[in-house]
Amino acid sequence: MTGRAAAQMLPDGRLHLHHGPIDLILSVEGPDRDAALQAASTRFEHVLDELVAELPALTASYDGAEFEGPIARAMARAVAPLAVDRFVTPMAAVAGAVADDIIASLDGFDLRKAVANNGGDIALFLKGDATFQAASPTGGVTITAASGLRGVATSGWRGRSQSRGIADAVTVLAQTAARADAAATLIANAVDLPGHRAITRRPAHQIEAVPQLKDIEVTVEVGPLTPEDVDAALSRGATYAQQLVDAGLIAQAALLLNGETRIIGSADSATALPVDRS
Repeated sequence: MTGRAAAQMLPDGRLHLHHGPIDLILSVEGPDRDAALQAASTRFEHVLDELVAELPALTASYDGAEFEGPIARAMARAVAPLAVDRFVTPMAAVAGAVADDIIASLDGFDLRKAVANNGGDIALFLKGDATFQAASPTGGVTITAASGLRGVATSGWRGRSQSRGIADAVTVLAQTAARADAAATLIANAVDLPGHRAITRRPAHQIEAVPQLKDIEVTVEVGPLTPEDVDAALSRGATYAQQLVDAGLIAQAALLLNGETRIIGSADSATALPVDRS
């Protein structure tokens, strides 16, 4: 049992959608705003139950498994090219995929802009001159409708999700929130100093019920690091981020550790990214 989904209008006109672990804020602008918000609320009623129905496979290391639900399929598409050389489960894309799905539920309405923020993983609808200011370790990026960017996600060991790396934050821009979510998770994992004595890790199951991580060790504390340590850790993450940019999987990644940042790629490259809607 997952209880009932709840939808509540906030004083500022945004819609708060909540069900179990999902806590999403939706803002909509345009002539069909009210109808669009109702459509999103109706769609949200079924989201968690659909995911729970396929949870065992969603929490397993991705091996090409096929899924029934539209969100589960989107999660698999997002992680498939990332699973080639490292451990990843479809759950790495769940928050972004849910945000994408809520935005997809607005299709056909006359809207200028919509933003679905699912705990910091953000899916966008932008039309005409509409823009979105995406926060990042560098201060922010303005996303335009013409850019092709529709997903923003952030991951790191200090966030709500467990991380195998030591990045304070990694923010990724991509064509979907699902892909941005999964990529941010894996790049944050790659910002690391394996075996370093200043880093404390524990099996994920000792900290929180995270079925997809089980006995995998995640970061719980990062002690003092030298400038050389920070440079080495960021370089590891930047190398992987560059691979994803070069492969056309993401447009940009901003990596932050101990006040130092690395920017890989450019938001301007988004229009060249291939769109996977299979």
